[in-house]
Amino acid sequence: MRSILLVLMALSLAACGRLEQVGKAPDFKTVEGSDEFFAMNSPPMPDDIAPQTEAQEASLWSGNRGSLLGDRRAATRGDILTVVIEIDDKAEISNTSDRSRASSDTMGVPSMFGIPQRLNSQLPSGASMDSAYETSSASSYKGDGSVARKEKLTLRVAATVLDRLPNGVLRIQGSQEVRVNFEVRELIVTGFVRPEDVSRQNEITYDKIAGARISYGGRGQITDVQQPRYGQQVADILLPF
Repeated sequence: MRSILLVLMALSLAACGRLEQVGKAPDFKTVEGSDEFFAMNSPPMPDDIAPQTEAQEASLWSGNRGSLLGDRRAATRGDILTVVIEIDDKAEISNTSDRSRASSDTMGVPSMFGIPQRLNSQLPSGASMDSAYETSSASSYKGDGSVARKEKLTLRVAATVLDRLPNGVLRIQGSQEVRVNFEVRELIVTGFVRPEDVSRQNEITYDKIAGARISYGGRGQITDVQQPRYGQQVADILLPF
């Protein structure tokens, strides 16, 4: 009984949080306190600051990132680059299996020192030892299965360099929220990229991101209606049928 009460209290608290959003649009997540905000506000790593010589300071064509010919691609913590997501996958799988088996057994004792004849006289009318045992069986199985999947997604999102690993690989994370009426669409991208894979336009495609994690979903009234209730989800987990 105590466990049931605790579960009901937990569900009630969760429901109260949702009741606060009745008649309101979903709130945006705060940018302050996120990993991207921390990376952009933290001081640069010592290795990211290249000392300049006197000749470079006096030159009109310096190699600084802010100069005319400087490399403006993301390379240090806090830098921003654009992630281009263009997914167009299609997969079709079809399997067919067919199996059948038939067997029959027959055993009889028509003659064995006259014993079957004696037994036939004792058996009921119509019974005979000539076909004392006979069986037959047949089984068949046929199965068909097919999978057809097609996904197409085209998105662009700005990501922030959170850290630069000892081998030079950049750890990036980007998030984007768009609210239309009472529905918020949220895009999250994380992963690891090589600085040399970043194009001169400071862009990188999703297929060059190692350990890529791409999430595109939403929250709001439409998403809430599409989700089953908490009780139904618990019942689907606990009920064995």
